[in-house]
Amino acid sequence: MTWTAPAVARSHPWADHLTGDERSLADAWLDHHRETLLWKCGGLTAEQLKLRCVEPSALSLLGLVRHMAEVERDWFRARFAGEEVGYLYVSDDDLEAEFRVDEADAEADLAVYLTEIEACRRTTAGRSLDETYLDPRRREEMSLRWVYWSMVEEYARHNGHADLLRERIDGSTGH
Repeated sequence: MTWTAPAVARSHPWADHLTGDERSLADAWLDHHRETLLWKCGGLTAEQLKLRCVEPSALSLLGLVRHMAEVERDWFRARFAGEEVGYLYVSDDDLEAEFRVDEADAEADLAVYLTEIEACRRTTAGRSLDETYLDPRRREEMSLRWVYWSMVEEYARHNGHADLLRERIDGSTGH
């Protein structure tokens, strides 16, 4: 039997947070974008997730999933929390490797993404958006708030890409 990415019923967590504290809103919007990327992948085979169907771009849905796992890990765990977790797919010599998916295992990569999201949630649980850290690359003090809003922007941009990719794969549209 051919593996397909699990279907995701989106819960629209942001709709339950039209008012409230900033942290609740930030968590809700970030979770909404995480869920949206998974929703765009739902029901597709590994081969479909690997398709690069918006030429001349080399983007694929699986490449976006792998990229966002890498980005979540980098910003929340490596930079903010200072964990020595290393890369998932890329290296210092090849910072684009997550987008090369021809030989990738889509099922395993989707599991890695979900595991990384949970690890990032644990990393930020109970932490104040005002908390700061010295970013090891920028060598500047940054706040968790900045990381959250950077992640929402990153997801919003890539979920737009995912919209186009999914529509080209099977005609599915939606937001």
